[in-house]
Amino acid sequence: MPISSKQKIQIASGDVQENLAAKMRQVKVKDRESEAENSAAVLGVPYINLFRFPISPEALGLIPEERARALSAVCFFNNGAQARVGALDPSADAIKELAYELEERNKLKVELALVTQNSLEEAFKLYEKLPKDRVFTRDVVIKESDLVKWEGELKSLGDIEKLVNQDNLTEAVAILLSAALKFDASDIHVEAEEGGVITRYRLDGILNTIATLPRELWVRLISRVKLFSGLKINVTDRPQDGRFTIAVGGQKIDVRVSTIPTVYGESVVMRLLRSPAEKLEFSDLGLRGRALTALRAQIERPNGMIITTGPTGSGKTTTLYAALLKLNKPGVKIITLEDPVEYKLEGINQSQIDASHEYTFAKGLRSILRQDPDVVMVGEIRDLETADTAIQAALTGHLLLSTIHTNGAAGAIPRFLSMGVKPFLLAPALNAILGQRLVRTLCNECKHPAEQIDAALMEKATKLIETIPPQEELKIDMAHLKFFAAKGCDACSGSGYKGRVGIYEVLLMNKEIEQVILSEQISEYTMKEVAFKNGMVTMAQDGVLKALDGITTLDEVFRVVEV
Repeated sequence: MPISSKQKIQIASGDVQENLAAKMRQVKVKDRESEAENSAAVLGVPYINLFRFPISPEALGLIPEERARALSAVCFFNNGAQARVGALDPSADAIKELAYELEERNKLKVELALVTQNSLEEAFKLYEKLPKDRVFTRDVVIKESDLVKWEGELKSLGDIEKLVNQDNLTEAVAILLSAALKFDASDIHVEAEEGGVITRYRLDGILNTIATLPRELWVRLISRVKLFSGLKINVTDRPQDGRFTIAVGGQKIDVRVSTIPTVYGESVVMRLLRSPAEKLEFSDLGLRGRALTALRAQIERPNGMIITTGPTGSGKTTTLYAALLKLNKPGVKIITLEDPVEYKLEGINQSQIDASHEYTFAKGLRSILRQDPDVVMVGEIRDLETADTAIQAALTGHLLLSTIHTNGAAGAIPRFLSMGVKPFLLAPALNAILGQRLVRTLCNECKHPAEQIDAALMEKATKLIETIPPQEELKIDMAHLKFFAAKGCDACSGSGYKGRVGIYEVLLMNKEIEQVILSEQISEYTMKEVAFKNGMVTMAQDGVLKALDGITTLDEVFRVVEV
């Protein structure tokens, strides 16, 4: 149908209106850009219009899209030495913190500029063109050359303080981390006190003061650690948790970071999580004799529960990981539920609980069982719901490994019953319970036969040896008991100890113990008597045997085990 003259006039009029609207939008955009340019002059920062600005992927990728949108900021220039960031409000604290973070993490000089919302939207469109598999990492790379550089100056713990108290903050952090690796520290503590700031290392389970820091260095150091671990630098009044990775010597070591507010400032603890893969043989962990044979047999069973007990830091998780690696074979599906996942194990499905999203041990375990696993490890059994689900799993064809907090193997069964677990389900579900502690091992460079042993310690040791079950078939000359000591040397930083080993007790289920559980007339003392009658070597006895072998000292054994 031909278009009438009236319709032609209406179409032309519509086109004119659209053109006018487009021109008005352009005028408004230009007005906003002009206003922004004037505002930038007042603020004393550069102004940039990002419309059709050539932004490289290297620049844009410096800030993840989600964070860029949240902060209304974008990196539009990066040449490897200098970067420029455009923001709606360059004077905001969050933008200044972002600039500091980019400078410290990427070793760049960052300049801030003011941009409009229109400029940001143009830049945000470019994120769609970035590779979707781009990985943003917080790895802290400590070069081998750095370790070699300080090797000659780090002869003992006392040498760390003079190296840390220097102006270069980057080196101060690297020195603390590198020295912790050199001296095999498991944790680094940075604590604010009234008289100053104390830095301490936990070496073989014992805290050692290694340096006192000036407050001006301490604030910057904590900010840098927060930066690495993805924590909020400006939040100092509530606890925060994060983690980062040290890449050194071809290996990656995870560092778990915790901060809490204290009266004199924040306290920071960094836990170095070294992969234990090189030391996960049961014999290397300290298991021996009948206990070693028993545990090897128990992990070969197709179903049931194997429980480890002991306080925090007693090596329970490492023992369970050793069992998992023995079980990790083709045709076996293993799933773990942990809080947190400390070590990543190849070939094993590891899941981390998240209480904030109601992914607890109990709910996570029910989900795991729907994944058709052969072996399940639960980081800890804390409540009746988790305990009941774990027992049902053990009774329905799964091998389940877990931990529970008690003083020893005999205390685990009363603990389960106090949770409300039904005795007639617990008895057939349990296979074995391990109690354990970690003791420091004597330094091989300076250990020697002890010239004199405290009479009270010798009396305790003698009684323990005399009551070791005959099944162990030990050949000990009771008239000539010989123990060892160490004077301290450079190899052990003067402590006399280097490294740690486990002392264990293994309670194996049998008909007699099952009957005791079913009687419900049970206490930790009763359970201990029955276990001992059935041939269990206690942790204290295992420790004394290791002291006789020159592995540790009587003082160390009785420091960690109450007799």
